[in-house]
Amino acid sequence: MIRTALAVFATLAAGAALAQPCPDKNLNYWQAFPPGGESDISARHQQVVLKKKCAAIDTIVQYKPGGGGAVLWSSMNAMPGDGLNVMGINLPHQVLQPMEGTVQYKTEDITPVYWYHYTPDALVVPMQSPIKSFQEFVQLAKATPGKFNIGGSALNSANHAAHTRLGAEFGITSTYVPYKGTGDLANAVLGGQLDGAMSYTAFAINNKTRVRALAVAMEQRHPLLPDVPTFKELGVSWVDGAYRGIGVPKSTPVEARRKLAELFAALNADPEMKEFAFKSGFELIDVGPDKMEAFMKERVTVYTAMGQRMGLGKK
Repeated sequence: MIRTALAVFATLAAGAALAQPCPDKNLNYWQAFPPGGESDISARHQQVVLKKKCAAIDTIVQYKPGGGGAVLWSSMNAMPGDGLNVMGINLPHQVLQPMEGTVQYKTEDITPVYWYHYTPDALVVPMQSPIKSFQEFVQLAKATPGKFNIGGSALNSANHAAHTRLGAEFGITSTYVPYKGTGDLANAVLGGQLDGAMSYTAFAINNKTRVRALAVAMEQRHPLLPDVPTFKELGVSWVDGAYRGIGVPKSTPVEARRKLAELFAALNADPEMKEFAFKSGFELIDVGPDKMEAFMKERVTVYTAMGQRMGLGKK
């Protein structure tokens, strides 16, 4: 009986070890955007949860920002493919930027390993703004074409694409003002230097007392933003945002990629991570190696059409 119990325990322990495959050495977790934005917030919390699961190693968050992420993504394949160098990756950035032809990488140069969440688009204005609703925003924007300065994170990014879609769907014209990342954008919005921002639910939730969200790109209203309508409620079938995940240098062996995907999937399944995601406005997803090809094919198709609408690659 004791032997049977020990055998069952050993089996369960082995299963747990496989579900949480800890690296042998410290992870270098590279970020393509400056500190303070959604990518950094996510990485920092993953760092905390990973330390609890894999106490023997550290996750070292490092930054290589610039070009809306392009500086890191253009150089990631030159890094060691040892399974210990992990890069934060983003969609639609990595489809839209190569379409414009001003970056030193192609979409197919990126090797995605796991997509862990997306952040729904959200239109916000400073709390001191006289605009109280989305309807007022549209009315004023139509009355003063091109006058509104709407900020966002980077060019040819999710925010940039959402700004273009906002104008196309609602027949308004405004000026898009790009920033290096959400951290820099936040300073401009909170300082009243912009009329508004095309950002994410995370930004709206984390700054609830300082910005007013006017609309979100979700299937249903977010429980932490109960008074903010969805674009679907406003008559447009718009459910989208920025996808975040991890990628590796192309030289990284397939087995090492699989272990990293399992590791980050275990992080996503952690109750603490789920609570953090909910409170921060992140929608968790689970796209690993088995789902990757189909997911990327569908997203590339969608974002290629979006890039064509934005006029990318016509210069």
